[in-house]
Amino acid sequence: MTTPGDPARDGGLAVRVRGLRKAYGDTHAVDGVDLDVRRGEVFALLGPNGAGKTTTVEILEGYRHRDAGDVDVLGHDPGRNEARFRARIGIVLQEASDLADLSVHETLVHFAGYFPRPRDPDEVIAAIGLTEKSHARASTLSGGQRRRLDVGLGIIGRPEVLFLDEPTTGFDPEARRRFWDLVRSLQAEGTTILLTTHYLDEAEALADRVGVISRGRLLEVGGPESLGGRSSAEAVVSWLEDGTTRTERTREPTAYVVALAERLGEVPELTVTRPSLEDVYLRLIGDDVAEIAEAHA
Repeated sequence: MTTPGDPARDGGLAVRVRGLRKAYGDTHAVDGVDLDVRRGEVFALLGPNGAGKTTTVEILEGYRHRDAGDVDVLGHDPGRNEARFRARIGIVLQEASDLADLSVHETLVHFAGYFPRPRDPDEVIAAIGLTEKSHARASTLSGGQRRRLDVGLGIIGRPEVLFLDEPTTGFDPEARRRFWDLVRSLQAEGTTILLTTHYLDEAEALADRVGVISRGRLLEVGGPESLGGRSSAEAVVSWLEDGTTRTERTREPTAYVVALAERLGEVPELTVTRPSLEDVYLRLIGDDVAEIAEAHA
């Protein structure tokens, strides 16, 4: 729900969530999540299987009812399932829909008719890399090609908010990079994007901010470069000296490298590394992976 003066209504936020809860029996899939997604940003939600990512996103999309909490997406409560709300969002679900015997082009033309200001279907087909399959029936596409068609259906209506749930599953490396370019172009047009992914390199490449969720709770939110204190964590400086590889841990790597250069001149095989996003992510979720797997066994 929104009230006058709320950022979600005043233009600062596309998504505002407070105290979101959803349980299935004794399992708390979402357990008191607070979340803000700014207009125009790409926000990546990370977490192991069963952590609550998909349930959270489906509630925001209006596909699943919540047990408690306030949810605002573009000034609407998605739980009301209003037609004017649905026309403003795009959705790419984890699993492909049954598109029967329509061709790629026919499918996109059909879905374009549901929106007041759709994209040109041929432009969408080119953007998702299916030009050569434009007249192929959806039932003949490979898994990765079907996934691209799902992405096309998600963007055909020019959504203000686009929900992408594991969108590049089944993509080959080239298709993933093309998809990344598509996401960047959508953001440049002003689209707000909420992305769930298991690919940490994808989150790092695309997201302005990331949130880590585990056992239904949002553990931390921040930029990919600063999450979990990553930007200020100890760096490991490595170099070759007298035929031996040496390393030093330091919180001031620039000063340390300058001192090395003053002592050695050109520093052979110099590297400076900080904890990766994967390192930080695994530290944040800790033992939750095993506990989640056991709870869903």
